[in-house]
Amino acid sequence: MTKKHTEDRLEDAIEHCLTQQHNYEIGQSKDFDAERAIEPARVIDFIKATQNKVWAGLVAVHGDTAEGILLDGLVKELNTKGMLKVLRHGFKVYGKKFKVATFAPSNNKNPDNWALYNQNVLSVTRQLYYGAGKSRDQHKNSLDIVLFLNGLPVATLELKNPLSGQTVEDAKRQYKKDRDHRELLFQFKKRALVHFAVDQDLVFMTTRLSGDKTFFLPFNLGSNPGGAHCGAGNPLSEDGGYKTAYLWREVLARDSFMDILGRFMHLQVEDKRILTDKGIKKITKETMIFPRYHQLNAVRKLVEHSKNKGAGHNYLVKHSAGSGKSNSIAWLAHRLSSLHNAQDNKIFDSVVVITDRRVLDQQLQKTIYQFEHKQGVVQKIDEDTKQLVKALSTGTPIIITTLQKFPFVAETLEKLNKDRADDDALALTTQGKRFAVIVDEAHSSQSGESAMELKGVLNKDGIREAAATYAVENGLLDENDDMDLSDADQDRMEEVVREMMKRGKQPNISFFAFTATPKYKTLKVFNEAGPSGQAPFHEYTMRQAIEEKFILDVLKNYTHYEAYFRVAQSAENDPHVERKKAARALARFLTLHPHNIAQKTEVMVEHFRTHVRHKIGGRAKAMVVTDSRLHAVRYKQEFDKYIKANGYKDIKSLVAFSGVVEDPDIQGKSWTEVALNGGIKESELPEKFDSDDYQVLLVAEKYQTGFDQPLLHTMYVDKKLSGIQAVQTLSRLNRTCAGKEDTFILDFRNKPEEIFKAFKPFYEQTPAEELTDAQHLYRLQHQIDEAGIVFEEEIQEFCNVYFKPRRKATVHDHAKMNGVLDKAVMRYKGLPEEEQDDFKSLCVNFRNMYGFLSQVIPYQDSDLEQLYTYLRFLLTKLPRKAAGAAYHLEDDVELEYYRLQKISEGQIDLTAGEVKALKGPSDVGTGRGGDDEIKLSELIDILNERFGTDFTQADQLFFDQIQEEAVSNDNLRQAASANSVDDFRYVFNKAFEGLVIDRMEGNEEIFGKLMTDGEFRKLALEHLLHKVYKAIKSDEEED
Repeated sequence: MTKKHTEDRLEDAIEHCLTQQHNYEIGQSKDFDAERAIEPARVIDFIKATQNKVWAGLVAVHGDTAEGILLDGLVKELNTKGMLKVLRHGFKVYGKKFKVATFAPSNNKNPDNWALYNQNVLSVTRQLYYGAGKSRDQHKNSLDIVLFLNGLPVATLELKNPLSGQTVEDAKRQYKKDRDHRELLFQFKKRALVHFAVDQDLVFMTTRLSGDKTFFLPFNLGSNPGGAHCGAGNPLSEDGGYKTAYLWREVLARDSFMDILGRFMHLQVEDKRILTDKGIKKITKETMIFPRYHQLNAVRKLVEHSKNKGAGHNYLVKHSAGSGKSNSIAWLAHRLSSLHNAQDNKIFDSVVVITDRRVLDQQLQKTIYQFEHKQGVVQKIDEDTKQLVKALSTGTPIIITTLQKFPFVAETLEKLNKDRADDDALALTTQGKRFAVIVDEAHSSQSGESAMELKGVLNKDGIREAAATYAVENGLLDENDDMDLSDADQDRMEEVVREMMKRGKQPNISFFAFTATPKYKTLKVFNEAGPSGQAPFHEYTMRQAIEEKFILDVLKNYTHYEAYFRVAQSAENDPHVERKKAARALARFLTLHPHNIAQKTEVMVEHFRTHVRHKIGGRAKAMVVTDSRLHAVRYKQEFDKYIKANGYKDIKSLVAFSGVVEDPDIQGKSWTEVALNGGIKESELPEKFDSDDYQVLLVAEKYQTGFDQPLLHTMYVDKKLSGIQAVQTLSRLNRTCAGKEDTFILDFRNKPEEIFKAFKPFYEQTPAEELTDAQHLYRLQHQIDEAGIVFEEEIQEFCNVYFKPRRKATVHDHAKMNGVLDKAVMRYKGLPEEEQDDFKSLCVNFRNMYGFLSQVIPYQDSDLEQLYTYLRFLLTKLPRKAAGAAYHLEDDVELEYYRLQKISEGQIDLTAGEVKALKGPSDVGTGRGGDDEIKLSELIDILNERFGTDFTQADQLFFDQIQEEAVSNDNLRQAASANSVDDFRYVFNKAFEGLVIDRMEGNEEIFGKLMTDGEFRKLALEHLLHKVYKAIKSDEEED
């Protein structure tokens, strides 16, 4: 009986597919020269068939020794320059240039190039004996499958069959244990470029064999590609066959594999500096990059859709952290820059990469140089807008820039041509030109005014023509001198229509936006449908990245602390108060508290020393996320103080924040990041933190996004986080490195359910609500008109100036626009307070809704565009509502006690529950929310029920001691003497933190509460503010 369940059957299936469907030839192990690690006969055959004249020249000089000389020269080049470089760029022997492969051209203009491409011979050899020298006789080792290109080994496969008791893990072990990486066939770069471990369910790959240190990457589709709940693994095969059949049916198909070798694989070279006993040492790390499946699939689908559909589409690529986005962008940019359609016309004249990451431009240039082997393909715009204008004008293939440069292009062109003769003028024409714009990290910034200016620059001529046509067809311009329009009206309408035309999709521009955490607006603006029938166009989920171990699950070890307190009513009467306003007043008790900082510092330092510092081979690091710059300063001071007091030598901190922080406790004293870090420059901080000298980084609004430090293991959070900010901040921990097996989060401010809510939409698929009704804007417009504040003639008067052509601008324009706006402002001031709130809310809603909806709904309504422009500037002039007098509750309530307590620890399981769709802009909520009244005693009972716990007598004495110390503080006494209580508040707020820190010892629980709970902290501060002010004033009266 034939055995149908053995490994041989899998070999049969692969060989049959490759030879019968993909035109591979069958190779024999005997044809393999183990000493050279190539198939000499196929190499010679390819050269004779494709380069006969050059070959004949070599034979003419060397006769019968020509083959040996050529093969020896080839081997020497392979061993020095590497397989990939020789495949792409050939080699020389005695001054004669030979190619060993020919890759597919990007167009059909030269049929000879395609003829040469078709001469390539891919072959598959089963059970190849590879041992050279003594190892051939000793071991007789064979590989299941080796793939050759024109006689050169490019890939190996080890196959296992779960039905006979072995899996892909055994294939990986075999590569590590049984395949000597010193054998020439396995030597890094020199011969086989990629090694696949395969069974019927899973595929893994590596590009470097190094014994037990060999690291395999998964090369799988995902358990449900393009669908819900997609994690690691592969789905069932549609035809009932092997789950891994995509490897030989799709990836290793002739054209596909040649494409990977020619335009995907590259050598990534990283220069790193490490600290040794002898000082800083520079090391170079080389990694051979083979595209992961989702990268290959995404780039190819984007390219194929662009090839078939042309320009004018907006694509969203939702790829998780750990997806290798930089490489995906590099591959996509290179492919799009040379993409031709079926008619052999180039689709995009230039590819513009929008990014704020400094490292991306270097990686792009290095990667693409390996494909093109010539300079000038990529240009980084690192000088000024003039450089961008020239790059666009000259058709640079790939341009790397920031979004912020585009609003200044028109002005720059005008300046450049001001002193030039007409025949020497620099022109930026977009007539007939098409652009691909790749957006690195697409968020709401890509749907704002700068993005609109980018469209205006890249489709300048097309917008002008479309605007002119629209204006004439809709009777907006006086083409026949039969309309009563002034020159100003004509100018205004021309510019208004152009602005309007910038907003939507542009027929000559395709956007390719990459992000791991798309907002609702992002999903709707970059809306080309993917497999699910809606955006994103392509997806690689956070779940799959975690399960494939490209990133770590940062929520696996999550500990939450909660603060408890109790307030008591001290007033004899029980006044009625506005619920929200009084709650805010009570919350002001719980502002910044030094006792809290000291308590948390002790918790963090001791936790780090006990549980963290030994991780990752003793190199683990932690980040402390603080609530403000002042918090960062105080934490830095307290960390240094605590570490010194305890004589610890194994932990040292750095702090990161922007600008200068004024010290509220020391008059005239200020702090900077550089000063607190002992002179370390801002640019040096990442490198210093990477060294073994520092273990903890305290941050305030810095390094919470985009900071790539794999040694970060633990995060201590003392800041309220939500939504995308929570995901991006906590994800600083997810980077992998050797020896890093887990992460840890200790959160003082956020509840597990809040973090779950933030992460869930980005863990798998990200659904979004349906787009709002298109008539929504018109309802808002009608309500604004009915309010009687904004008049049509004033809108036009304002727009006549704002949209005036640059050449007609005068020094009086700014004053004129302000004058027009002031009329509406005066009418606004005459409204009752509630109606002011309603009107401003209407204007804000319209501004936000139009800025978004006009990009996805083709309104093409000049009235809406002018109203939008007018309201944008009117809103900046409407007076802000005064905060109003705060409740003074210092005589009505007392803070009795406070406690900080660990509530939970464990995993936040993102696989649980259902994801809620992202919500779009809210409906027309124009009114202000009412504030119902409540008895003060009832409000106190509610707070105590929510936050209450048991307190010690020491907690109750804590605030009395702070008040006593504050009253005796000379700076505070002077400030209270010279100011009203509202002006005194500013000085007291600055001093408050220092006062509570001084009282931290012995009051850890209440200190922790003040630092953990913002509402309680604010409540405590407000309470003490009035107590202290009243006491100082009372002392003065007695004197």
